[in-house]
Amino acid sequence: MAGELISARFRMPIPDGVWTKEVSMSFPEARFRLLAGVPTDEEAMCLGEVIGDKAAAAGEAIRDHSEIVDYDELYTDAQRTIAQYKGTKRPFFDLFGSTSLPPEFPTVARNGTVEFDVTVTREQFEQLGAVLEDRGVAYELVSVVRDRESESVLTERQRECLSVALGAGYFQVPRECTLADVAERLGVDKSTASKTIRRGAARVLEWFLIGQRSHTDPQLP
Repeated sequence: MAGELISARFRMPIPDGVWTKEVSMSFPEARFRLLAGVPTDEEAMCLGEVIGDKAAAAGEAIRDHSEIVDYDELYTDAQRTIAQYKGTKRPFFDLFGSTSLPPEFPTVARNGTVEFDVTVTREQFEQLGAVLEDRGVAYELVSVVRDRESESVLTERQRECLSVALGAGYFQVPRECTLADVAERLGVDKSTASKTIRRGAARVLEWFLIGQRSHTDPQLP
């Protein structure tokens, strides 16, 4: 559909041999947030944040990891550490480089998995999914929200039926009117009112949240 944007959140296991996986699994309760990053030649310059009870220790683990060639601590307290560092591996940037999509920050790593968001067109969304599947990456599509023109979501009749039902209290808990009351206000029979309301409600739910879809291929790049 022309003009449609999709905001999606992905979750996937971090590949073996990457420092983020090793350190995050050593501190499973901590959150490792990549606030910004830029690939440089074969490395990646990153601004990262660790949040958790052992943030300082986790920061030291990052500093001491063999893949980190430069580490500059910018701030630390009992629950939070912020640092700028350079890593020798950059699977996240390589993934986005193959799709021509700009990464969105922050990304969040926790206990061996990473979550990241994208806001893309339908074509770009399908391209990213194809790249992940072609590489055999196990991933979970945590959520999808579609931003469309409002008139594309509901038909005029569905909008009318939902508006009447909402105004009459049909969606209240407990309900303030019956389906027969809504049908009478619309001038239709109960069966027609029921079908139109259900279809309209389903389209609204689909518009705001498409639910979960998992891909569980265990092979990682």
